[in-house]
Order: sequence, then structure tokens, then C-alpha cells
Amino acid sequence: MLTAVCVLAPALAWGSSAMDASIAEIRDQVKYVPDKALVQLQKMEPAARAAPALTKAEFLSQLSSAWRSLGQLETALLLSEELVAFGRAQNSQEILAKGMLTKAYVLSSMSERKASHQLAFEAEKLANGTADLALRVQATITSGQSYAEQGNFPAALGKLQTAVDLGRQLDDMVSLAQALNALALLYTQMKEYDKGWEVLNESVRVAEKLNSPGRLATAKSTEYGLAIDSNQPRRALAALQSALDVARKMGAKTLIANTLVNLSDSYLKEHDYPRAVRYANEALAASDDTRDPGTRATALANLGQAYLGMGNIPEGKRNFEAGLVHYEKTANQPELQIILKEYGQALERAGDYRSAVAAYHRERAISESLFEKQRQEAVYEMQEKYETEKKQRQIESLSRENQVKSAEIDNRRLQQRVWWLLAVVFALASVIVGLLYRKVRHANAQLEVKNLELKAQSSLDPLTSLYNRRHFQEFMRTHNHADKRGQGGEDIVGALFLLDVDHFKHVNDTYGHAAGDIVLKMIADNLRVALRETDMIVRWGGEEFLAFLPAIPRSGVEEIARRILNSISSQQIAYQNHTFSVNVSVGFAPFPLIPADTPLPWERAVNLVDMALYLAKAHGRNRAYGVRGFERFHQTSMEAIEQDLERAWRAGYVELSVVLGGAPEAPPPPGEHSNVVPLKPAAKA
Repeated sequence: MLTAVCVLAPALAWGSSAMDASIAEIRDQVKYVPDKALVQLQKMEPAARAAPALTKAEFLSQLSSAWRSLGQLETALLLSEELVAFGRAQNSQEILAKGMLTKAYVLSSMSERKASHQLAFEAEKLANGTADLALRVQATITSGQSYAEQGNFPAALGKLQTAVDLGRQLDDMVSLAQALNALALLYTQMKEYDKGWEVLNESVRVAEKLNSPGRLATAKSTEYGLAIDSNQPRRALAALQSALDVARKMGAKTLIANTLVNLSDSYLKEHDYPRAVRYANEALAASDDTRDPGTRATALANLGQAYLGMGNIPEGKRNFEAGLVHYEKTANQPELQIILKEYGQALERAGDYRSAVAAYHRERAISESLFEKQRQEAVYEMQEKYETEKKQRQIESLSRENQVKSAEIDNRRLQQRVWWLLAVVFALASVIVGLLYRKVRHANAQLEVKNLELKAQSSLDPLTSLYNRRHFQEFMRTHNHADKRGQGGEDIVGALFLLDVDHFKHVNDTYGHAAGDIVLKMIADNLRVALRETDMIVRWGGEEFLAFLPAIPRSGVEEIARRILNSISSQQIAYQNHTFSVNVSVGFAPFPLIPADTPLPWERAVNLVDMALYLAKAHGRNRAYGVRGFERFHQTSMEAIEQDLERAWRAGYVELSVVLGGAPEAPPPPGEHSNVVPLKPAAKA
């Protein structure tokens, strides 16, 4: 996102000098037609370098931005470092903040996101200490976009809303246009589409008042993203065609390349793969002119998806993997997560299930990392609140102690003057001490209650009130996993069930994240009903749940899997005049699993169950795949089985079973006519 903000607004009032006016006129050209802007900037360079400090600083910023827009990143970096050094030499917060922002944009273009974000945050602190409102707007926008790239949407939203409020106070509407466009993009990422449209409409009105074709084309590109994400493909396509016409008339190569990429993406969503290939190739050619690695990476990913959709799997994977290299290098976690999920879905549609599972694993690792980060932030916030309350109580206690000490001093003076009041004073002191003692005891009791509440909250998922992964890990370290025998010699075992919501992204995309939260709460409630109070139910991460049953008959494991499938698929969810239902896919196994007389650690058992879950996903969803046991284990190893569970089953080393859910999403495979089917290896069929 940082690359979307190319040009700093004026840092100070520039006066009426011809040089300041000339630089101000070139700002839009630097952003949209940098080759033409560079010619004018080079002509005025000798005079600009000899100009007053603020004029020279703005010139260096514009010159760096022009070189960066043309892909000459090393030259742009040198100019930005010269500007930073100039700001320090002048001891000017305005110039130093401007230099840091300029350098942050260059580093972002060079995929040095971490260093870019750090500079952006430092620049915002400096800018907020100045009286330059336009510079503060620009720094606040950049800080907000940095938070968004890190996946911290709440912090990003606060920054960009502040930037819009500051921008409204300026006569120069360029800053307001930039802030509104950035806020509309963030609302699109957060799937707050109604708010996104409201902000975008204002952004278009401001662009029209500015009479800037470039700003209008930028707003149209943002309109495309908002329309495509809110399921309005026709409006999205119209916005792109309009933006492309404006960009071509201006000769804005960067805008042209970005719009061609978006056109390719639009046709991908319509499954018009030949046109998607055409526009992706045009975008690749355009990116060669702009030397923009981000545009090239997106075009390669779109080209890969189009080839996969046309059945050309090798060519599709080659292009998509080439595009992924850039996303992995930038470390933009939310964006990389979306790209990997799209890759997995495209591979799954093309029938390459093994590669799809690998892509889903990579995407899920990022999802778990972001989920853990959010959980830690919630715990830190809770701890901070508790510490604040604790300090307040300490202040109140010290105040009461001071009052007591004052009373004791007064009592001593009275004792010296009036001996006959000694008894009364003693009685008063006793009452005060008793009250204080009772209050201290009460405060200690409240502190103990708060500590217990904090411990419980750290073990529970805030949305579903189920146990979290950390609590489960601590429990399994101390749990006794010994086999048991029931009455009549019945084999009593533990069992692990891992389930994942089918097409959960579709629910979020169609109805919004609030509907997704309702689905997760419904599943948690149904698991509490379907399982026993002694069973441990865990929110494993995202849309995944894990259940550990400590003691059940081995013969009843499949029955519990069927109960989980049917109890969830039978529920109807009502949300905003819509009614829908969801299914889950399940992986399960008895626990402990004992190959070659050596029980597997619980972590490896959960990994096998996870692989069984992905087999259920790959073979049609709305079903449960279970690991029943091992055969001919002396001919293989756990490492080989964990590397590819399906291959191990087909070789006859693992015995699997499947439980089909009610009203499955796809017809069961040939031969699966009952709800519980032992899966025999193909070699033994």
C-alpha cells in the first residue's frame, strides 16, 4: 500500500516564489507520468539545490519519487538518504520527517517492508511535533498503511480516520483525496463494504473537484476492488475500463499496468480464462516498462490461475510460483495468506489435490500466526487493564494510609493537652484500625478473584468460550494416556477429532464476518451438545475445532464422527433475512495410536488427524476420514506415513475409514454406499 502514496504534500506554506510554484505543479506528473516530470525536474535542479532549505527539501523529495516511479530504485534511495542527511544538518523536524517518508516509499518498492514500516512510524512521530498540517496528514496515511500491511487493521483504521479528519481542515484537497482513497482500500480489506462505498463516493467527488484525471483513475481502480469483493462484477469491469481509458490518455504507464492486472483478475473471477491470459500478458509487458515487481508478481499469479483453469497444470504452477516469490519476500502476511488460499483453490479445481493440500498448509500456518498474534494482543490488553486498576487501588490505599497517619498525629497532640480524652481517642483509633483491616482483607479477596478470572480467560477462546490451543497443550503434557478395559473386556480408548468448516471463506465473502462468527458459535454450541461434559473441546485456530475424548469404546469412534457431521449440517442459520447451513470435514483417530508397540506422542497423532482432515477435504468435504490403525509397519516408518498419508494407505500400511455426512456436497465415491466405510488400499481391492 505504501507505493500507492507516491508524493508528499507540501510540508510548509511555500510562499509565492516561482520555484515553489513550479515544483507544486509537477507533483501530479511525478505520480502518474514520471518520465515527463523527470525532464522538468532535471532542468530546474541547479536552481533548486541553491534555493532555501524548505524548497530544496521538496525538490529532492519529488526527484526521488520520480526516479522511484521509473524503477530506478538505487538512484531514488540515494536521493532520499541525501534528504534525510539534509534534514539532520538543518536540525529541521519537517525536513527530516519528509526525508524519512521518502525513504520509506523507496524501501517499500524494494520489498524491504520491515525497514519501511519502522521509518514510517518514526516519521509520523516527528511530523506530529510540527505545525505543518499537510505533512501530518501524509505521515498519518503512511503509518496507517504500514499497520494494514502488518495485518493490524484496528490500528490502521484509527490512523486513516485521523488522516481524513485532518485532511478536511486543509484548503489543498490533494491530501484529503489521498486519505479518502487509502481509507476506502482499508474498508475493502476489512470487508466493511457499506462504509467503503460511502468513503469512495466522497473520494470521487474530491477527485472531480481537483480536475485531476490521475486522481479520478486512482479512485476508479479502488472502485474496482470494492465492487469485485462485494460481488458486483459488472460494476467492477466498468470501473476498470474507465480507469484504463483515462490512464492511456494520460500516458500513465504505472496506472496502465495496474489496471491491466485488475482486468485480468476480473476475468478470472468470471472464469473467462482466455481473456484473463490476454490481460495478464499485457500487464507483464507493461510491468517491464515500469519495473514494478509487485505488478509483475500479481500478473504472474493471475496468469498461473488462468492456465490452471484451462487445465494446463505445469504452466499454471510455474507462473504462480514465480509470482509467489515476490509476495514471500515482502512478508505482507494478510496478502500472502489470500494469495495462497487462491492458489490452493485453483489447484483443487484443476485436480492437483496434493499440491492443493500443500498450499492450504502454507496458508493455514500464516492464519495460525495471525490468530496467535491477535490472541496475545487481547491478553496484553487485559493485563494492562488489570495493572491500571491495581495501580488505582494502590493510590487509594496510600491515600487512606496518609489520612490515618494524620489522624494519629492529631491524636497525640490531643493526648498531650487533654489526658481525660485518652479513652475516647483510643476507642476511635481502634475503630479506624478495624475498618482498615476489614478493607485490606476485602481488597485481598478481590485480588484473588481477579487473578482466577485472568487465568480462566487466558485459557478460553474469547469468541466461542471453548478452550484454546495453549490450554490443550498444557493438558496433554500431564494427561495419562494408558489404555483401559471396560466391562466385559471392551476396549476403551481416547479419541481425537479435528474438524474444519467447509467453504468458510464463501460464508465470510457472501454474508460478512459477523455471519462467520455466528457460524463458529453455532458449531461450538453443537459440539457441547453432541459430546460429553468430560470431553475437551478446543478452538484450534480460525475455523478449525479439536475435540479430545478421554475414554470411549473403540467401536464407537465412527459413530461420534457421524454425530458431529449430522449435528452441524442439520442446523439452519438465520442472518439478515438469509437462511443457510454449513458442513464440516473431519479427521479422527483413536488415541493413543500405537504403531510397532510404541505409542505416538500426541503431537504426531494430531498431525495424522490433520492429514486425514485434508483427505476429507480433497475427497468431497462433508465427511470424516479416520485412521483406524497400522499394518505391516515393519516395512515402513512414521516419517514416510506422515510425508504422504494417502500414499501410505494405498500401499497398505495404514487402515482408514470414512463416515459420510448427511446430504453430502458431492456424490460419494463408487462403493461407498453406507455412512461408515472402512477404506481398504487400492492394491488389495
